[in-house]
Amino acid sequence: MGEDNLDTRWLAELTEQSQDLNSDALRITREALVEYGQQEPARRWWQRGGLVAGVAGGAALLGMSRAAAASSDDIMALQTAASIENLAVSVYTTAAGLPFIKDGNKTVAAFITKTTAQHTAHAQAFNAAATQAGGKAQTGPDPKYDAVVKQKLPSIKTPADVVALAITLEDVAAQTYTKNVSQVSDAQLRKLFASVAPVEAQHRSVLLAVQALLAGNDASLIAIPTDVAKLPAAAGSVGFPDAFYPTSMASPISEGAVQ
Repeated sequence: MGEDNLDTRWLAELTEQSQDLNSDALRITREALVEYGQQEPARRWWQRGGLVAGVAGGAALLGMSRAAAASSDDIMALQTAASIENLAVSVYTTAAGLPFIKDGNKTVAAFITKTTAQHTAHAQAFNAAATQAGGKAQTGPDPKYDAVVKQKLPSIKTPADVVALAITLEDVAAQTYTKNVSQVSDAQLRKLFASVAPVEAQHRSVLLAVQALLAGNDASLIAIPTDVAKLPAAAGSVGFPDAFYPTSMASPISEGAVQ
């Protein structure tokens, strides 16, 4: 199956669903950050997309109360989450520049662009919360998976290779944030992690579906409307392999903490 034979209407719909889910998550995240202590500066930061003004204003309003309430585990969890997001941004940015992505299927390229923007926003949110809590912003990548990426990058030759790597990163992010919900001590931080985790899970679902298309060599069955009678049995479950999202691959809270 060639890249150009992918049904772009179907993939465009999945991308739109991902954006809708991310929009909902950003609303919940914004509310959590406001309630966590930023107040009006949080709204300015989120609307304008600038991190510095929001964090500085939030810190001024916050004083020592939020820093005193946050645990060191909370701060490390936020920094590790930011490190995972930073790495995802780096990987997707690199992927977008590869010839077989840049000059390949336009919808796949658009999905990568949109997903990069979403991961950038997630990193800003986690760093804003970490700074509010009295910690430092994490601007580097997750060290464990950065090593994995560096090992795999030289062998990436096809869109399928990019998809496989991205699936791993999205899965790690979703599993980590799912587990973080029960690990952090603040209710608003739990809301923050709970709002971002399903977005990463949705990214993984889209990528799993794309992976199946690339491997299945039968893109004609992926269309809207779909001829359901001709779809293989796995079509309804390939993007959602887990009844309950696992956490066995969740990164330890200290993995990407600022040293």
